[in-house]
Amino acid sequence: MNFPIPLRLASPGYTPGLGRALAFTLLGLSLTGCNALTRLSQIGQEPPLTKIENPASLHGSQPVSMPMPAPVPVDRQANSLWRPGSRAFLKDQRAADVGDILTVIIEIEDKAELSNTTQRTRTAGEDASASSILGYEASLGQILPEAIDPTSLIDLASNSNTQGAGTVDRDEKINLRIAGLVTQVLPNGNLVIAGRQEVRVNFEVRELQIAGMIRPEDITSANTIFYDQIAEARIAYGGRGQITDVQQARYGQQIYDILWPF
Repeated sequence: MNFPIPLRLASPGYTPGLGRALAFTLLGLSLTGCNALTRLSQIGQEPPLTKIENPASLHGSQPVSMPMPAPVPVDRQANSLWRPGSRAFLKDQRAADVGDILTVIIEIEDKAELSNTTQRTRTAGEDASASSILGYEASLGQILPEAIDPTSLIDLASNSNTQGAGTVDRDEKINLRIAGLVTQVLPNGNLVIAGRQEVRVNFEVRELQIAGMIRPEDITSANTIFYDQIAEARIAYGGRGQITDVQQARYGQQIYDILWPF
C-alpha cells in the first residue's frame, strides 16, 4: 500500500521545527509592536527627529474647556497711545494671540526630607479564680476533659510591641528653557500654551515638552514666564536612543514583571 508523502517532508532543504520557530519569531515581533520593525531598519543610524507639527496636538484633539467667567469688554481710550495692560510705549511685545511665541523658564529645585518614628508597647494581664461554685467545684473534673484547680480557673496575659520608622529624602534640580506657542485663547483671556524641543547628540535624542494654561498678566516684559505660573502644567523631559535602550529592561522582562504574581 502506498501512502502519499506530505509536501513539507518532501521539500528540499526543509528543517524540522522551522515552521514553529518562524511562528514564535512572528509572535515575538507582534508582542513588541510595529515599532520593532522600524527600529530594526534604523540600526546604525541616528534616531530621527520628530517633524515640526502643530504643538496643539500635545493636548489631544479636543480644545481645553473649563469653567469661565463672562467676558468683560475692555475699555479703550481713543486719544491715547497707551494701551491698557501694555508694558511697551507703542506696542505690547508679549504673546497674546494664537501662534505667538513665548519662553518658559523651568527652574525646579525641590528638596523634601521626612522622618517618622512610631513606637507602641502594651502589656495586659487577667487572673480569676472560682474556688466555690455552689459546692459543684469538685465536679468540674467530670465536665471538663481534665481535672482543674478551681482557684486558678482563668489566667490571661498579653504583650504587644510595635515599632516603625520611615525616612524620605528627595532632592531634585532642573534648569531648562523652552519656547512655546499660544495654541488657544480662552474666553476669560487666559492662554493655552504648548511647546516641544528636541536635541540630538550622537545616537541619543533628548526631548522636552511643556503644556498648560497661563495668565497674560504673568508674562514678563521679556516675553518669558516661569513654570510655577502655569496652571495644569505638564512638563516631560526624557530621551530615546541607544543610551535609553540600555537603561530600560527588555520587553520580555517587563511582561514577566507584570504577570508574575510572586
